[in-house]
Amino acid sequence: MLRDIVIGPLDLPSHVDEALAVQAAAFGLGPDEVAVRRQIVLRHMSYPGARALGATAQGHLVGFVYGMPNDRTHWWSTVVEPYLRAQGHDHWLDNSFVITELHVHPRYQKRGIGRALITAITDTATEPRSILSAIDTDSPARGLYHSLGYQDLARQVHFPSAPKPYAVMGAPLPLRR
Repeated sequence: MLRDIVIGPLDLPSHVDEALAVQAAAFGLGPDEVAVRRQIVLRHMSYPGARALGATAQGHLVGFVYGMPNDRTHWWSTVVEPYLRAQGHDHWLDNSFVITELHVHPRYQKRGIGRALITAITDTATEPRSILSAIDTDSPARGLYHSLGYQDLARQVHFPSAPKPYAVMGAPLPLRR
């Protein structure tokens, strides 16, 4: 499945536009949303411990993942914390590696690339667990996360300006194979 796909470190700030083109194709983002996300990605990559991996096919980026040790003072944590606290799961915000973004171009989905990216980046984490958020629907992405051991910690999480609710999910590391 991963034949002709190379997974490796990605200098995300240098390849942010290429990565966001993958995200736009996978997520259906318009130019205005991409411009906002560009600034967010560049800010995130300046945080301590932030790192990224890319999947390339014939020299072209077809997927990427990035994440970092979670920090309760970061915007994402401040939004999800009340939802996690209401479920008795806010301790997941401590000593966790957060998967900030994981996207694979639609032409390359269902080949194991997303699984390879998320397991590779979490295998290098020193934290004992990982957390992430995903749109709260039965989707291939949520199916992947469940198969890796992620469990729902909070559902129907509403982010400002996001039209759909999200689920916050967590898994012990290393991820299930």
